[in-house]
Amino acid sequence: MEDERRRCFVLRPENSDRTCGSLYLALMRYRLNDRFLKACRRQPADRTPVWFMRQAGRYMPEYRAIRERYGFLEMVKTPELAAEITLQPIRAFAVDAAIIYADILPPLEGMGLCLSYAKGEGPVIHNPLRAPADIAALAQPDPRETVGYTLEAIRLVRRELGATLPLIGFSGAPFTLASYAIEGGGSREYRRTKQLMHRQPDAWHALMAKLARLVSDYALAQLAAGADAIQLFDSWAGALAPDDYAEFVLPYVQQIVAAIKRHEPTTQDQAPGAGGPGAPVIYFGTDMSGMLGMLRHTGADVVGLDWRIALDDAWAQLGPGVAVQGNLDPHTLFGPWEAIERRAAAILDRAAGRPGHIFNLGHGILTETPVEHVARLADFVHEYSSH
Repeated sequence: MEDERRRCFVLRPENSDRTCGSLYLALMRYRLNDRFLKACRRQPADRTPVWFMRQAGRYMPEYRAIRERYGFLEMVKTPELAAEITLQPIRAFAVDAAIIYADILPPLEGMGLCLSYAKGEGPVIHNPLRAPADIAALAQPDPRETVGYTLEAIRLVRRELGATLPLIGFSGAPFTLASYAIEGGGSREYRRTKQLMHRQPDAWHALMAKLARLVSDYALAQLAAGADAIQLFDSWAGALAPDDYAEFVLPYVQQIVAAIKRHEPTTQDQAPGAGGPGAPVIYFGTDMSGMLGMLRHTGADVVGLDWRIALDDAWAQLGPGVAVQGNLDPHTLFGPWEAIERRAAAILDRAAGRPGHIFNLGHGILTETPVEHVARLADFVHEYSSH
């Protein structure tokens, strides 16, 4: 135990005793915790694993203290800050996995797109893709050179966690990245994106091929740096008709998943515990309940569900060869604890103890969510599913 205490890499010198001590105590809870990885592979676990999308975020006072001093991209691109933020919920809650603090859009910068985050407006792409020539001009970067800061943050977190807790890496999926790159930011209608898709299909497929390679390379680099699993965020794919998803998007998701499944670590400096061949892949999108039968063909080990469908109904559509993640409405966490407990228990009852369920929200934790509700929910999932 003393050796493990000495391993604690202090990321906040001004608060080193509390930081190192609390992380040490947290890791003692997680000695060889493989519930999450077992669930990804649909293997029995002693309790239902739980983690939360956006579990490191503005609802936590520790995060806000850092955010007051640094800009968003500065936090993402400073490995020590990103690692510290990743570890904050590990100290605070009994979650069964960490997820690296990063963002889906910075990898696009390596392709030649100019990204900024305007206060109150979200991400802005200042040179959006509006013509086939723009797509042809995109670079095909090596993520080890262009997003090395995230890979170093993964190494720092892996050094802290050792083999005690799985670490999830992630990337945006091609359609969602394409929609940001084409629209120049967020959108409600995705008009320009769909126009390119239908009017200039050759240009669309060229873009998706480049993005699929970018995402594959980035995911593999995260695994080599120490991640144990990859989540693909296809946040906007639910805006598509099922036939359009099948023709214009699904083949590229399949390419990425297949590349991850083929991965065999070859780097000599691979971190202990890094994901090896067949590292689990989670595919998550919103408003995709009408396409669940198709999503099982992505090849992903786990399909993340939003809150718009009952978990057992979704699992029936996906079939027996896929694990599921979800799916509590994030807004539920603003209610009284009795309501939160009732809704969480209903989800666990729908899973019925079947191997392959990872408890999560149907989207990320919202700003101003009560911290104590997040803590109680993680504990409740473990207690309720242990019976």
